[in-house]
Amino acid sequence: MRHFLRDDDLSPDEQREVLELAARLKADRYAERPLAGPRAVAILLDKPTLRTQLSFAVGVSELGGYPMLVDGRLAQIGVRETVADTARVLGRQVAAVVWRTFDQSRIEEMAAHAGVPVVNALTDQFHPCQVLADLLTLAEHRGGPAGVAGLPGRTLAYLGDGANNMAHSYLLGGATAGLHVRVGTPAERSPRPEIVARAEEIAALTGGSVVVTSSVQEAVAGADAVATDTWVSMGDATAAEEAAALFAPYRLDARVLALAAPGAVVLHCLPAYRGNEVTADVLDGPQSVVFDEAENRLHAQKALLVWLLGRLS
Repeated sequence: MRHFLRDDDLSPDEQREVLELAARLKADRYAERPLAGPRAVAILLDKPTLRTQLSFAVGVSELGGYPMLVDGRLAQIGVRETVADTARVLGRQVAAVVWRTFDQSRIEEMAAHAGVPVVNALTDQFHPCQVLADLLTLAEHRGGPAGVAGLPGRTLAYLGDGANNMAHSYLLGGATAGLHVRVGTPAERSPRPEIVARAEEIAALTGGSVVVTSSVQEAVAGADAVATDTWVSMGDATAAEEAAALFAPYRLDARVLALAAPGAVVLHCLPAYRGNEVTADVLDGPQSVVFDEAENRLHAQKALLVWLLGRLS
């Protein structure tokens, strides 16, 4: 039984396989129908959502299945009944569980008891499905004729909160893809040391590298992609004023983007707050691929589900 709870649950070869399948499914959206029946997939949503709900619901439907959307506020998983009991109930009725929730320990407990593949649709620590979509987008725009095979050796810079789920997933997922991942963040918001260490371990095998720096110049210089995220993530207790003072030097504007390689693409997982983490001229400019990136959630997640369902034995 395989799950996708964090980015390094896929080996480099497995990640490449999923991304190549995603590219094929983007070209032929109904080529795979493993959920025909229809078989249900539980999509549990504890946090606000648009792209996650949309992309998984559409994706499960296109794979021939039934997306069973569950409002976490009503289900109260871990409050009305334990995560383990909920997992045992779900696993007897659905083909897979997709969960957008809070602490990583919750989804790990779900995976331990569900008996079906469990997919992390965002936790406080990781956002691995988003990074699969980002890698697919980078392959399309900067992979050259080789596509996904052209990812190793490319450089991805991330600016902003280095302690949030996107930074952690960029480190792990990017290293797995053989990228040179640079995180530009204030020292007091550096990624968790164990995540950096794990990313460095993976990068040593894939030919990638990992840099965490407080210098915007060092992070962005010559990068093929520049990514950012909201200054205050869901569930973060940091006040907006405090975040603005801390992260304003890491705002992605035209001056910063000019440090990147010619033709570098701009990534943002959305929702974006123009004038905060990114300026409107950059987010809406010719180098922005954020809406390709949002669409690619659909194709990457479909490929992931197909891949996981093919490994049930």
